[in-house]
Amino acid sequence: MLIRRENAGDVDAVAEVHRQAFDGDAPVEVGLVTLLRSSDAWIPQLALVAEIDGAVVGHVCLTRATVDATDVLALGPIGVLPGLQRAGVGSALMHAVLGGADARDEPLVALLGHLDYYPRFGFVSGTSVGIEPDQPSWSSHFQVRRLACWDPSITGTFRYAAPFYDL
Repeated sequence: MLIRRENAGDVDAVAEVHRQAFDGDAPVEVGLVTLLRSSDAWIPQLALVAEIDGAVVGHVCLTRATVDATDVLALGPIGVLPGLQRAGVGSALMHAVLGGADARDEPLVALLGHLDYYPRFGFVSGTSVGIEPDQPSWSSHFQVRRLACWDPSITGTFRYAAPFYDL
């Protein structure tokens, strides 16, 4: 398996990964990635694919978000083809994208996600570090991963980039 940056030739394969991973003809995640790519929140260096034998089998991206006035990152979507889920592809993507974010001196990554999956990558409840999502209904699954440049004074309200709200 190779983890590398997404390139222009991967757009259709990435859409197919999310289509299959989220089980539908047009899941929200496919449109979300398209909207994110055309927004100022997109960070090309933090959009990664997993490739096996030349085929894209997984995708993850981090995009610009905020905690009050502080720039942070949001994770998502992350998707892996169904036949390769639970085979280490998602974990490889997570480790690579978190390492990339850390190398860029980003302070934290936030996400909405499964409470049994993301803590293995160092994610904790956002409320435990003083960060709340701007949608109260998200609180139960809102998590953050503090990186090396984390500053404990980063507290307040987390907000995704506009495309997350345009769906």
